[in-house]
Amino acid sequence: MGKYIPLSVPNLSLDILDNVRETIETGWVSTGGRFIKEFEEKVAKYVGVERAVSCQSGTAGLHLALRILGIGTGDEVIVPTVTFIATVNPVKYVGAEPVFMDCDDTLNMDMDKLEEFLENECYFKDGRVINKKTSRVIKAIIVVHVFGNPANMEKLMEIKDKYNLKIIEDAAEALGSYYLEGKFAGKHCGTIGDIGVYSFNANKIITTGGGGMVVSHNKELLDKIEFLSVQAKTDPLYFVHDEIGYNYRMTNIQAAFGVDQIDRLESFIETKIRNYNLYKEAIEQIEGLTLLPFRHDTRANHWFYSVIVDKEKYGLDRDELMLKLNNKSIQTRPLWRLVHKQKPYVNNQAYRIERAYFYEENLLNIPCSSNLSEEDVALVVNLLRVI
Repeated sequence: MGKYIPLSVPNLSLDILDNVRETIETGWVSTGGRFIKEFEEKVAKYVGVERAVSCQSGTAGLHLALRILGIGTGDEVIVPTVTFIATVNPVKYVGAEPVFMDCDDTLNMDMDKLEEFLENECYFKDGRVINKKTSRVIKAIIVVHVFGNPANMEKLMEIKDKYNLKIIEDAAEALGSYYLEGKFAGKHCGTIGDIGVYSFNANKIITTGGGGMVVSHNKELLDKIEFLSVQAKTDPLYFVHDEIGYNYRMTNIQAAFGVDQIDRLESFIETKIRNYNLYKEAIEQIEGLTLLPFRHDTRANHWFYSVIVDKEKYGLDRDELMLKLNNKSIQTRPLWRLVHKQKPYVNNQAYRIERAYFYEENLLNIPCSSNLSEEDVALVVNLLRVI
């Protein structure tokens, strides 16, 4: 067995220990303490919004977003099938039903098919979109910036305005990705729709171990999200709760990690882009392998690197290559199982899913940690050449 190279692991510094020590010495290790506010302020400044609200996870953030946007029992939310299932499950938490969309060649939601679906399979009445097949009201769209590659938000926001829909950006994988051209030049993923959500899970570009962050330009929405995330305390002194809330706040000890990690984010992205380009130059010379590009009109964070395996030209299919790399101590992963095929969702509507099947069968994610060395990249590439 050779050197083990994981797919995506945290890039942590022992400098964090000073912050962690402070949380222990002061006793502020739970859902109060100075690091929470500091981390929220740093994230807000970084992505260019006035305010951010931390929470327990990206999933919790999506749940809160759906709830405060008024999505509930009997409603529908359009979602991508190419995403981690955590994007979709909160739709069911609030009693709504997902409608699944195909991906385009960026792996993000196919906006042309989305528009086609709304035009041909729905009708617009009294400011509401009604699904002809189910007679349910479609109230929102959750768009995911898959692997840090920004989705086509210009087209999506035109659709939003035309059909009076709410937009939730699942930017869990896209902290640090922003647009360079067009209407949203300079805008970060997560800051364009009604609400954006980031994740700080251990495999994300920065981590707090767990945790998430919600952003919006609407102060009232953020106030409500913060209120619901602390058990909806109308009067915290006398424990008055006028509605159902959640234990969804980030802990101070998590935020102690975050305030250090956010300061390192740009250096992490610099390394990610460098390693991506090293892979790209090498993989272009290997017949049968293609490294998926990131959009040129954006500064993507290059979170995950995706290789497409052409069995006819390469000699192995995706799963055979994955197994051989694993046997050489190189961790790789396939694309997620398409969500509309998962057992809880097989009866939900899925509109003309086509391209997603190709990527599900042929895509392989290769090592991409922000502490991956050039020597590690070379090792992976050499195996791809000779395996």
